[in-house]
Amino acid sequence: MLILVCLLLLFPLHSPCHSSPITELDLLLQIKASLDPQDKFLTSWTSDSDPCTGSFEGVACNEFGNVANISLQGKGLSGSLPAALGGLRNLTGLYLHFNTLNGEIPAEVSQLSQLSDLYLNVNNLSGEIPPQIGNMPNLQVLQLCYNKLTGSIPTQLGSLNKLSVLALQYNQLTGAIPASLGNLESLTRLDVSFNNLFGSVPLKLADAPLLEVLDIRNNTLSGNVPLALKRLNSGFQYGNNPGLCGAGFPQLNVCTASGQLDPYRPEPFKPNGSLTRDIPVSVNLPSNCTEAHCSNPSKIPKIGVISGVVGVFILLTITGIFAFSWHRRQKQKIGSAFDSSDGRLSTDQAKEVYRKSASPLISLEYSNGWDPLAKGRCGNGFSQEVLEGFMFNLEEVERATQCFSEVNLLGKSNFSATYKGILRDGSVVAIKCIAKSSCKSDEAEFLKGLKILISLKQENLVRLRGICCSKGRGECFLIYDFVPNGNLLQYLDVKEGSDKVLDWSTRISIINGIAKGIGHLHGNKGSKSALVHQNISAEKVFMDGQYNPLLSESGFHKLLADDIVFSNLKASAAMGYLAPEYTTTGRFTEKSDVYAFGMLIFQILSGKREISHLTRHATESGKFEDFIDRNLEGKFSESEAATLGIIAISCTHESPDYRPSLATVTQELSGLSGNL
Repeated sequence: MLILVCLLLLFPLHSPCHSSPITELDLLLQIKASLDPQDKFLTSWTSDSDPCTGSFEGVACNEFGNVANISLQGKGLSGSLPAALGGLRNLTGLYLHFNTLNGEIPAEVSQLSQLSDLYLNVNNLSGEIPPQIGNMPNLQVLQLCYNKLTGSIPTQLGSLNKLSVLALQYNQLTGAIPASLGNLESLTRLDVSFNNLFGSVPLKLADAPLLEVLDIRNNTLSGNVPLALKRLNSGFQYGNNPGLCGAGFPQLNVCTASGQLDPYRPEPFKPNGSLTRDIPVSVNLPSNCTEAHCSNPSKIPKIGVISGVVGVFILLTITGIFAFSWHRRQKQKIGSAFDSSDGRLSTDQAKEVYRKSASPLISLEYSNGWDPLAKGRCGNGFSQEVLEGFMFNLEEVERATQCFSEVNLLGKSNFSATYKGILRDGSVVAIKCIAKSSCKSDEAEFLKGLKILISLKQENLVRLRGICCSKGRGECFLIYDFVPNGNLLQYLDVKEGSDKVLDWSTRISIINGIAKGIGHLHGNKGSKSALVHQNISAEKVFMDGQYNPLLSESGFHKLLADDIVFSNLKASAAMGYLAPEYTTTGRFTEKSDVYAFGMLIFQILSGKREISHLTRHATESGKFEDFIDRNLEGKFSESEAATLGIIAISCTHESPDYRPSLATVTQELSGLSGNL
């Protein structure tokens, strides 16, 4: 009866007056209203535009004019995931990571049968992982890590035949690791670390033929670790699970009789030892009930529940359609008022400019309680005298930048803005502004990061002049020496005859200087271990007045929250600087810096931003005309070009084990003079 009533209520929507089909534009506008409820970041998504003309930021279409890709990572979106996403049936990639989206993952996402990449990591998503995701036939990458997801890992994920990466780390998941994940023949990386999982490690996981990385750290797993997982070598991470035991694993004790839990029964006990259920949901048991006379005692109640849920859902849909229309009109009014206020020029201009250009996460709560540089908080090896020698006050920063005037804005990202400034002594500086929301939340860790930045002093590293943390503004300011000749990116892909064409000796000098700067980081005595830059690129190499290279943002990641650090990797990956092993290990090492340095050598030699396989092949073959910048007009040393080509090739070797150290590279470079 309830369903009948609902159908009758729906009838007017299907009358000739409401017969217009829902278009992809309609769906995108619904998605916008949910993802960006304050209409602050998706302002290009308007009802009078065509999504396939490039006017919708982050939306790409296929050759048939259907929406095929939505890339909105790091946009500051703070809404929730709408069910309307399921209507974009031609979507192959959905990238919503590094935002602050909240709420649950709608089950309708599973309707995206063409989807291969689903990136929802580094948000504030909650609730359970919809088991319906297991019905997505083309899903290859499922990134749900760094959220607040609860419940168990659905056994249905074991049906994702094409899945290669499953990242669920840093959530609040409980229950067992499903044995069904061992059925995934394409799985190369499984990360369930830093959750609340319990039970034993399923033996069946070792059956995944392509598995290279299995990370189960920081859970409460117990029992015997299958010896077959030893084949993963260092790719198997299992630390901080006190209940695990097993032979052949250096950090585990040999199991006693009481520790020999059945590996095929992965979810028998909670950490306190109490039985959770008689038969774990992840155990596959044979069924003899295939004949027609067999019945399911829970079938009738399920039908009733499903009917009720469907009825309620339809009623809510009807109400939601009208509520959405009204809410959207109200929100547009609010957005219009908001936009008009941004244009005002007043003493609040700095806050307005920064609010638009830097981290969207900043809010009023940051105006209180955050003062990491306050007296009495200078532990972690700081001396008050050293710290005070680097401290600026807010008035000095505002005076230097003319209250953060847009005229002085050098650049901005989704989490920071950089301004040119002039100090009272007349020296020119670059001031990087970072919201507290983008910094490490632990003040002790933040201070450790500052200590590292202060300790970095070398001629090929941009010098940190000072720091300022404003409790009232909820912002941190880093004051660096200003470097006048821009970054290396500006000297790539330049036109013939341009004054930006670098001569051969300058290129040799730049390569040498970058190597020395990175080498200093890797051998830095100011920290207990070597410091890895993590984000080396042409954009991070600046030129001083004599075209000496200065590496910027060294140690910068030590101040930033994890999600901000991860969001910076997108550009590095797009330009080819990200070492290939990062996709499987998720870790940076000195050798990943070496890889990025090798890419810089290729770029400096060729004068091009994009390095293709053809460039690499030409370098290996010694075809100078195909990998040396033609703007040099042949004015280069072939012997030095050949040496640099060999260094670039070895630095970008697929395997980190075959890449040289920066110390070795620096020694090899020392013999190059740059003379013709």
